[in-house]
Amino acid sequence: MICLTCLSSQFEEDRYGKFRRQHIDGKMTEKKCDKVIKKKEIWNDNNSCKATNTFILDNPSEVKNICVKGKFDENLQMTKSHKKFRVVKCVLKNEGAKKPRCQYKGNLLTDRYVAVACQGDLPVHFAGDIMVLNDMNN
Repeated sequence: MICLTCLSSQFEEDRYGKFRRQHIDGKMTEKKCDKVIKKKEIWNDNNSCKATNTFILDNPSEVKNICVKGKFDENLQMTKSHKKFRVVKCVLKNEGAKKPRCQYKGNLLTDRYVAVACQGDLPVHFAGDIMVLNDMNN
């Protein structure tokens, strides 16, 4: 007998696993973009360097909570985090480069809400970070 729920869960874990590898790293710093992106093999399917990659500086359970405690944003069609995170945004310096020649400039951003696509209770796509301008609007 085949467990369809188990197969479905495995697919979700695979997509979540990719999200976790590409976007969650509690020890990331703005100076480690090149090293970490190369080690984690983060690039486009055609081997070109990603224009931008953002790392959420927290533990996986806190990031997973976005899909449980966050608020779905109708305009973005994504779930906005329930709390603020620190993130490192790595921006490609050498446009058009292909792996392994990707070179990034990192920026540490604080007090950011993040928006993710969720599949069930798991984040599977990083949509962006949102600067907090006024906490009274949240």
